[in-house]
Amino acid sequence: MDYQGLAQEILKHVGGKENIVSLVHCATRLRFKLKDNAKADAQALKNNPGVIMVVESGGQFQVVIGNHVHDVYIAVCAAAGISEEATPQEDERGKSNPLNRLIDIVSAIFTPFLGVMAASGILKGLLALSVVCGWLNTESATYKIWFAASDSLFYFFPLVLGYTAGKKFGGSPFLTMAIGGALTHPLITQAFEAATQPERFLGIPVTFINYSSSVIPIIFAAWICCWLEKRCNRLFPAAMKNFFTPLVCLGVVVPLTFLVIGPAATWLSQMLAHGYQAIYAFAPWLAGTVMGAIWQICVIFGLHWGLVPIMINNLSVLGQDTLMPLLLPAVMGQVGATLGVFLSTRDAKLKVLAGSAVTAGIFGITEPAVYGVTLPHRRPFIFGCIAGGIGGAIVGFSQSNLYSFGLASIFSLAQMLPPGGMDSTVWGAIIGTSLSLVLACALTWAFGLPRSTQLAASPTAIAGDDDILAPMSGTMLAMDQVPDATFAGGLLGQGAAIIPLNNEVRAPFYGEVASLFQTRHAIGLLSESGIEVLIHIGIDTVKLGGQYFTAHVQPGDKIKPGDLLIEFDREAILAAGYDLATPVIISNSDDYRDITRVTQQSTLDSGMPFLTVER
Repeated sequence: MDYQGLAQEILKHVGGKENIVSLVHCATRLRFKLKDNAKADAQALKNNPGVIMVVESGGQFQVVIGNHVHDVYIAVCAAAGISEEATPQEDERGKSNPLNRLIDIVSAIFTPFLGVMAASGILKGLLALSVVCGWLNTESATYKIWFAASDSLFYFFPLVLGYTAGKKFGGSPFLTMAIGGALTHPLITQAFEAATQPERFLGIPVTFINYSSSVIPIIFAAWICCWLEKRCNRLFPAAMKNFFTPLVCLGVVVPLTFLVIGPAATWLSQMLAHGYQAIYAFAPWLAGTVMGAIWQICVIFGLHWGLVPIMINNLSVLGQDTLMPLLLPAVMGQVGATLGVFLSTRDAKLKVLAGSAVTAGIFGITEPAVYGVTLPHRRPFIFGCIAGGIGGAIVGFSQSNLYSFGLASIFSLAQMLPPGGMDSTVWGAIIGTSLSLVLACALTWAFGLPRSTQLAASPTAIAGDDDILAPMSGTMLAMDQVPDATFAGGLLGQGAAIIPLNNEVRAPFYGEVASLFQTRHAIGLLSESGIEVLIHIGIDTVKLGGQYFTAHVQPGDKIKPGDLLIEFDREAILAAGYDLATPVIISNSDDYRDITRVTQQSTLDSGMPFLTVER
């Protein structure tokens, strides 16, 4: 993939680098904060083959790329001159509603380390599985080293969140990270473990709390610190602020965190966790049904970020989470629906897309499946949501728990293993998840696609860099059998001919219109990879002077496989006494080692594999 070219296209259609306030990426999406969303051209980006979908949600302009998002992110940053350390300085108050602002804050804080957090959770799950199966002993050095690798991020959460929250709130991320370090400092941890009565700070009672793995206290502390930092920077002279501003912030915010912010945020964390538990305990199966059915809808609109802190907070406060297990059937429902599309379709391009999306979905990345396969065809997406709801009800009824955070994926089952080994809660999760996948696959295979989509090849069956699709339906004819010495002798280049059975010429690849004859009986095309193609409709049809031909494109127009280029009146041309054998010629044949026909079928449908070049 040409990441630099794609980056330039993305920059162009988001309104240029001057329109970008900030840019981050998650597992599959570029998340832009734009000055003016009206300057962005979402439709143009959707038409780009390197973009899966464009979503405007949560105050963000989200460009869904897929598994290559990190490479595209680097290319966009390089093209736009965006530094990794850049922080938005614009005051965003009043520009979006509170929900959008909340989602924007949460996604900006958690997105940068989401991959590492998911990997840490998976490693924890694999370690739990290894202990249950007897492969590892908890007292062995092997286990301890891997456990330290899996637990370090969660144990030192305040440091990591301090850094990302500081960047989001527009302050010094290293200053807010230092506050997070104070919360997890060994002296504080020891004071918490040894405390029998409240300590005092300048005569004020302090109750030490274990802030390791905590989430909410450092986020509030970082916000207060950034607010104070900005005011100190305005107050102190330039020669002093580099030293005195951090001094004031550390001297004020750290004690304030231990005295007020920490206890208040900890109380809020506990209320949030216990409040969720109370709702869940009312009807676990109902919670599973609802979350399993609507989770992917929340992902589409970016609303899922509002639930991520709840999951992490549950793990921090309760040591386990019941929300994430409910989401696994929702994910596997879409994977199953995508698998159903893969099994039922005969569209080569859709089959390849569905196959890769199934693989990504098993590991928790569902955007390629949703945006590329199930949502465009509607019924598979609906079947995936229905199956997710049914599977979620079973998981909820089993009251399954997750013991480490990670993306909802096949690895989540290992993360559900309790310290004592397999129990009914794990089996419930396995049954609910499996049922969701199988049910969605079966419904989609049987009813998900229109019959025409299952049985007929798409006009864009393949469109590789070296491929030319059939530009029309008809009977194939070898070039040396064309009743014209110039074409038959290969003087204009190699290729093959088609005797058309319909009245249309369609684009055989991604590229542009290089030339269009005034009489509209012939057209020259240039593919993105440099293949020059001449399509000449009939023999000596130039004598018709353009009669019976209608062009739907102009030179310079961009084209994609299946686009209508020219229409012609087949019956009228034949009645006028002209031969309609249509040569399809590679004009720059000398640039390639060989030109071959992909298929030996005598009859072609428009969009079928036709010719390929060998470089």
